[in-house]
Amino acid sequence: MGSASRVRRWGVLVAVLALGGCSTADSDAARPAPTLPHNSTSSAPARSIQPAAGNPWGAVPAAGEVVARGLQVGWGLAFLPDGSALVSERDTGRILRLRPHMAPAEVARLPVAADGEGGLLGIAVAPTYARDHLIYAYYTSATDNRIVRLVPGGASAAVLAGIPKNSFHDGGRIAFGPDGMLYAATGDAGDRPHAQDPASLSGKILRLRPDGRVPADNPTPGSPVWSLGHRNVQGLAWDVRGRLYATEFGQNRFDEVNLIRKGANYGWPEVEGGGGAPRYVDPLLTWSPADASPSGAAFAGGYLFVAALRGERLWQIRFDSAGGAPQARGLFLGRYGRLRTVAAGPDGGLWLVTSNRDGRGDPRPGDDKVIRIPVPG
Repeated sequence: MGSASRVRRWGVLVAVLALGGCSTADSDAARPAPTLPHNSTSSAPARSIQPAAGNPWGAVPAAGEVVARGLQVGWGLAFLPDGSALVSERDTGRILRLRPHMAPAEVARLPVAADGEGGLLGIAVAPTYARDHLIYAYYTSATDNRIVRLVPGGASAAVLAGIPKNSFHDGGRIAFGPDGMLYAATGDAGDRPHAQDPASLSGKILRLRPDGRVPADNPTPGSPVWSLGHRNVQGLAWDVRGRLYATEFGQNRFDEVNLIRKGANYGWPEVEGGGGAPRYVDPLLTWSPADASPSGAAFAGGYLFVAALRGERLWQIRFDSAGGAPQARGLFLGRYGRLRTVAAGPDGGLWLVTSNRDGRGDPRPGDDKVIRIPVPG
């Protein structure tokens, strides 16, 4: 199949250059989970989370400062060059700008079809924002999930459309990598075999040029697919060496952190956790879904931080430079409720977005919130 045919099949829409005017993710906790196929070879991975020996962590971070409150299901978070933040509201389609000591200000509103886990999800700020003022958003429309770009107060233009949607497993995280490319995490949208189908956008990590074109060095010519075999990825983060890590929701046995490699297959639905066939990549570490349901991820202070929904904590993960098993500790257990997003701020802090009003949490006064905490160590 030629590149042009692939593009038509996937429903890729390349944005015009001139813009006009310029689960929840842990759904299995709420419904009986289907069993894995009879041919599944799922088993525990060789390396699971180990308790930290001694105290390699430094002090436990102090309680956070509330930056914004009263959000209607906060989801994505990104920072502008001036240090202010943008946060997305899943159910309203609003993108709000947060500045110190000022009320949140709406800068854009997208026509979302909010249903279950769908709505306005991830947002990202273009590396070229100082020149073009472009921001990117992943949202659920009436027909699909799609990625658009826009300038604050202006019209949006499609970057990629045709990502399958459902009321659960919509993925939704987007982020620019150190290479300047736009990465997008998609869920299997409830159709598990599509995660193994290279012609489907479901259950993948995608890699695009900022204008929506497919980079020439992607694994398959003309295809935005960077990796496959994912169930529902909602966290993307790069370490100081430029390596991409992703958090993934399991079905009912193992949530995962994966080190993402170009063109690699992470096994879903044939494998949950590790121990599958050699053609599948095992996770670096796993949790029980009750302890995690991992969404956002960020590197800061030499650690990987993972926001947990059902686990209601912030996981701090330490990787052994000598190749030993990762170590982890949970922070703020139950203090803020369900955590959707963690992001490293330009101010040196970690910013959290709660998701207690997503239909599976217990809202607290002021929910949902954006909270800033100091980075430990």
